[in-house]
Amino acid sequence: MQKENMMVEADPRSGRYLAASALFRGQGISTKEVDDEMQRLQSKHSSEFVEWIPNNLNSSVCNVPPKHPACDMAATFIGNTTAIQGVFQRVSDQFSSMFRRKAFVHWYTGEGMDIAEFKECETDINDLISEYQEYQDQKIDDDSDYEFLDDEHKNAGAEKATDDAVEKSSVTSSSIQICSIDKISVSDYASPMS
Repeated sequence: MQKENMMVEADPRSGRYLAASALFRGQGISTKEVDDEMQRLQSKHSSEFVEWIPNNLNSSVCNVPPKHPACDMAATFIGNTTAIQGVFQRVSDQFSSMFRRKAFVHWYTGEGMDIAEFKECETDINDLISEYQEYQDQKIDDDSDYEFLDDEHKNAGAEKATDDAVEKSSVTSSSIQICSIDKISVSDYASPMS
């Protein structure tokens, strides 16, 4: 959960996780130990997770050790964080700057693309950025969108918003591989992420 472990230039501390998954691979990993460690991790970093999505940290264990590279155990953390909006903002700024000057546009229009498609793409990425900001700022007691619904339907609305966020977003990931270690515990996997 550190920016050094991300595969994109985004600091996860500047956003909040909508959903995350930790995948452990190797022999001798206890599912109970993994679940306890994930619970501890989520409690320790509770401010970095949105509170309106319950159980948004998932974990799984595969007993088959990785083959490439030959390791006894490995772990991968995949998360959908609102910090990715910074990456989209940089892309949008660079695109807008180049599009204003019509840089490279002729290559695309020569292949049949219409200028309106560029403007539509710019609008789409700006909508995505504002959606991530909305998801980051949304609170569990913020039921303005669902004020006319009873509690059961409010929860269904929050689940739909969550599904929409996961469906429309990119996934950032970081991975950690631990090789050539005779004995290692799950907490050793989690320490680079914590």
